[in-house]
Amino acid sequence: MATKGTATVVKHTGSHYLLSPLPQWELFPAVMRGKIRLKEAVSTNPVAVGDVVDYTLDGDMATIDTIHPRRNYIIRRSTNLSREAHILAANIDRVYLIVTMVLPETKLAFVDRFLVTCQAYNVPVTIVINKCDIYLEDALETADYFEDIYGGAGYEIIRASALRGDNIDLLREKCRGQVNLFSGFSGVGKSSLVKALDPSLDLRTAEISTAHLQGRHTTTFYEMFPLATGGFIIDTPGIRGFGLVDFEKEELSTYFPEMMRVMDRCRFKPCTHTHEPGCAVKEAVESGEISPERYNSYLGMLDEEKKYR
Repeated sequence: MATKGTATVVKHTGSHYLLSPLPQWELFPAVMRGKIRLKEAVSTNPVAVGDVVDYTLDGDMATIDTIHPRRNYIIRRSTNLSREAHILAANIDRVYLIVTMVLPETKLAFVDRFLVTCQAYNVPVTIVINKCDIYLEDALETADYFEDIYGGAGYEIIRASALRGDNIDLLREKCRGQVNLFSGFSGVGKSSLVKALDPSLDLRTAEISTAHLQGRHTTTFYEMFPLATGGFIIDTPGIRGFGLVDFEKEELSTYFPEMMRVMDRCRFKPCTHTHEPGCAVKEAVESGEISPERYNSYLGMLDEEKKYR
């Protein structure tokens, strides 16, 4: 006899899913009704890890019937000029964006696009500077500079080392009782950090490719794991690029917290903060209140949006 219920998607591998009635960890497989697959046009995956769904269980396999409205989600566009987009995860309490200064170097443009998406879709974000155990003087200076930029913008920054254990206890405590997404550029050590948080989790890791100083993809699927100390972690495949999805140029600046703090003083409203006289954002860049790197990223995103229209 078929039974109905509600659960959370904790893994998807294309057409098959694993569900669990969180906070209990009781896994069972599911497939998706075809009509749901056709309804969602914005992304390549209408059902994402973290989605709350209603299902019908008949025998050993459940069928996903409906998807509950999402509280938030992270979505990225392919870095080519296609309009295809992919939802990384949904209903997230906090994203931990893992970055490294070397081996590999995380590009600021990538960081800014990721942060803008978090702001736009109401996902709290913490930046974790990982691999601090390998940083020599130049890399430490780069980390200080990075922290000045993003700490000054208003983001929480945590320096960590999975190998040495730096701030692992702090991260473990922050993850307790939360659904946490760990994401970042390929090779920044996400899986090693997760294993440091909970050694019982066997996430695959790989060495950096010395030929290109980039990470190899080690996580194949988006997947949620329970932490032994409480809470859940969603591990994602390494990302090599992060394209924005469906932004209007008038609203883009509202996703930069440091611009939000001053834009009410702009002479013209709306203000694109590019050519208008009396622009408080441009004045803040000139005075050093807003970093020129962040402002240049903003200009780059405005230009990027034109390519997709």
